[in-house]
Amino acid sequence: MKVIGITGGVGAGKSTVLDYLNRRYHARIIQADLVAHHLMEPGMPVYYKIVEAFGSGMLKGDQTIDRQRLGELVFADQEKLEKLNKLVHPAVKEYIASEIEEERKQKRVPFVAVEAALLIEDHYETICDELWYIYADEEVREQRLLASRSYTREKSRSIMKQQLPDDIFRESCQFVIDNSSEILQNTFEQIDRGLISHGIL
Repeated sequence: MKVIGITGGVGAGKSTVLDYLNRRYHARIIQADLVAHHLMEPGMPVYYKIVEAFGSGMLKGDQTIDRQRLGELVFADQEKLEKLNKLVHPAVKEYIASEIEEERKQKRVPFVAVEAALLIEDHYETICDELWYIYADEEVREQRLLASRSYTREKSRSIMKQQLPDDIFRESCQFVIDNSSEILQNTFEQIDRGLISHGIL
């Protein structure tokens, strides 16, 4: 059972690709963001580490972590952001690795797709067989972010500048899907080709 790592810039359409992989091929989809949210729930080890590191002021009335407040705190302070990342990212990767191992034992799915914004930076190639880069040109991404999240052009560009440049994505990944077209069939055909030619299926 192969494991594909899915990455790409904000607004590139990673969710569209993941949805297709799940719907068409019944792949197991694991999203690092959702795993992080799970590990930050009360009772989980990461939850206690965050409360210990940032204080109970980060909790809402129901004792769950106020992720918005925590986000505002760390993104204004690079040192605190690094501290949070060191608490969360290794735990997320470890959890994902254990889920992959479980899928290998169960043999229920044809392959696993792991999506993470920091797939390259966090060296997910150690637990993935190959990395796929979902590309879309910046103008298309800006339009999508405006439509789906009401982001201004300035906000979209600011986020894009913080992410890896296109050439690093291409150098680090074994397959590139151009998801710039609004005709989804174009994207789906590229996915089908990649799965077959790379021996995933």
